[in-house]
Amino acid sequence: MEPKQAQDRINYLSRELTRHNQLYYALDAPVISDQSFDALLKELIDLETRFPEFKQPDSPSQRVGGEITRKFIVVAHKRPMQSLDNTYSPEELRDFDRRVREALGQAAPYVCEPKIDGVAISLHYKNGLLQQAITRGNGLEGDEVTANVKTIKSIPLRLTGDNLPEDLEVRGEIFMPKSVFEQLNHETRKTLLDEGLDEEQIQDRLWKNPRNTASGTLKLQDSALVAKRKLEAFIYYVIGDERLGRTHFERIQKAKSWGFRVPEAVSFCQNLEDVLKEIEVWKEKRAHLSYDIDGMVVKVDNIAFQEELGSTAKAPRWAIAFKYAAEQAITSLKEIYFQVGRTGAVTPVAQLKPVQLAGTTVKRASLHNADFIAALDLRLGDSVWIEKGGDIIPKVVSVDLNQRPKQAEAFVFPTHCPACATPLVRETGEAVFFCPNQTGCAPQKLGRLVHFVSKKAMDIDTLGEKTLHLFLEKGLVSTASDLYGLEAAMLHGLEGFKEKSIHNILAGIEASKKQPFHRVLFALGIRHVGETVAKKLAKAFPTIDALRAADETALVAVEDIGAVIAQSIRLFFAQDGNLRELQRLRNFGLCFLAKLEEQALAPDAPLVNQVAVVSGVFSQVSRPQLTAYLEYLGAKVTGSVTGKTNLLVAGENMGPAKRQKAEKIGVRILSEKEFIQTYGLPS
Repeated sequence: MEPKQAQDRINYLSRELTRHNQLYYALDAPVISDQSFDALLKELIDLETRFPEFKQPDSPSQRVGGEITRKFIVVAHKRPMQSLDNTYSPEELRDFDRRVREALGQAAPYVCEPKIDGVAISLHYKNGLLQQAITRGNGLEGDEVTANVKTIKSIPLRLTGDNLPEDLEVRGEIFMPKSVFEQLNHETRKTLLDEGLDEEQIQDRLWKNPRNTASGTLKLQDSALVAKRKLEAFIYYVIGDERLGRTHFERIQKAKSWGFRVPEAVSFCQNLEDVLKEIEVWKEKRAHLSYDIDGMVVKVDNIAFQEELGSTAKAPRWAIAFKYAAEQAITSLKEIYFQVGRTGAVTPVAQLKPVQLAGTTVKRASLHNADFIAALDLRLGDSVWIEKGGDIIPKVVSVDLNQRPKQAEAFVFPTHCPACATPLVRETGEAVFFCPNQTGCAPQKLGRLVHFVSKKAMDIDTLGEKTLHLFLEKGLVSTASDLYGLEAAMLHGLEGFKEKSIHNILAGIEASKKQPFHRVLFALGIRHVGETVAKKLAKAFPTIDALRAADETALVAVEDIGAVIAQSIRLFFAQDGNLRELQRLRNFGLCFLAKLEEQALAPDAPLVNQVAVVSGVFSQVSRPQLTAYLEYLGAKVTGSVTGKTNLLVAGENMGPAKRQKAEKIGVRILSEKEFIQTYGLPS
């Protein structure tokens, strides 16, 4: 075949395969068989192999994978990917509707759509071509998984249709269909049987549920393996200005015309009563869907209303997830054992007779604490009802007393640590027993190390729990600072450790010294100091010495820092062992100084100590940019007008109720133009 003929044929096959892919996934209207599609794809791959100069960046051949990703890059989201508030009753849904009407000063139509049990994804297109795919991560930043996402056939590599925006971000859910999950477990079981494993061993190694399997698949390094897992995706949100449509429902339909797949259960609802009807309809029909859903998402349809309602720190005020009641199963309690966490908390765990629940085999369930066991009057041999909280975490919910064995004795919570035999303590007001032996209790030491190297802390991905356990067992490390004293000679001779693995481990430890202050602070494992709190502390106290010197009054003055967290911080710095550990980490070169961009406000901070509200639609700046700029200027940005509000930045189409309230209580109101004239534009 001549090059010109090959180029023409490649272009034709690419167009045809893209068209058939859209007909199959977006429109559910295939016109050729799977075999015919595969034949066209094979011909395309063969031609591209012979004439690689004609292969296009959006070629359908990318669906088969083959790209290897050694490390997934962390990318910041342009707009936070928030989670949703949940509700489990119609009454709570009516409260949500009431809050919406009161905030807007009028009723709002809704869109009702399935809450798919999958992995949230952000997709970025430029001039119709897929450029980047980012996981939700912590909501502010996620992992780039573009190569793997390109293998998912229901995600278009090139958009089709009219009026395509130059830059487009859509958000959706990646999931594994039920049939694919069942086939994967069938193949896994067959392989394990051939290896001679018994049934209990097989159950331990089978895939647990479609959601976790999809999540793990999306992070595989070999995109060819991802392609074989046959993941699929639905789009549930389109981000952009009003040119993309003034309503959510309109935008979803437009996305479908561009080649995206949207759920069949998306419906427009004029009012809450229509929403409740849809919820009941899909409660019955969800079992017949080819994918798992655990509820329905209710969204205010009007985009301007969404902007008006805004968000809390964690979730939008214009959307809520109605969760269906968790599936339950009954089984017997075989024994209770105890886990000791990195903070010393002792958690009882139920060992159960294996039972099927929500598509997975459950053998263990958390019992929370001693009070929980006492409230249930739980005894060995009891028949217990279990359910999955949020369809994820198994938990014991009740005991069937009619089936209780006659000789069953009440359970007595242990008085000593199951790991190191130290007497347990229980602080006033606490529900949990703790082992105070921080330096000598093996599970605590291991837990602190695992936390220290974790992705959101120091991100030393070459050190897993198994390796850390070995280091502890061999006496190579005892605390996190010991990791930085490791040398290659100390690791030679350990089973399974070769030159390359030793190099990678030491390189990963050395690279972690570049982690910013807030991540080091989180890695220290101070009780009650999570990722978000660590960031706020690093911003308020830009050095470890400043944080150590802060008294409780200074600490509780920081947003979201209460008395309990403040006391925990003070207790941490009062212990000599912790101070010695901090000094060692400092000597090894870890960062205990916040970068300027993490702590600085504007030089004059004209809005310091003021409370601002952003409302409406803006033409020269996005709401997230405006919010961030207000915080840079010193303001605290909230979602509603109250007696504490000092400034309302009013965009177009803002709700009349919010403006009226602001005018009534004398809040300063600036239009977008007036705000920019006064404070300038964010850079």
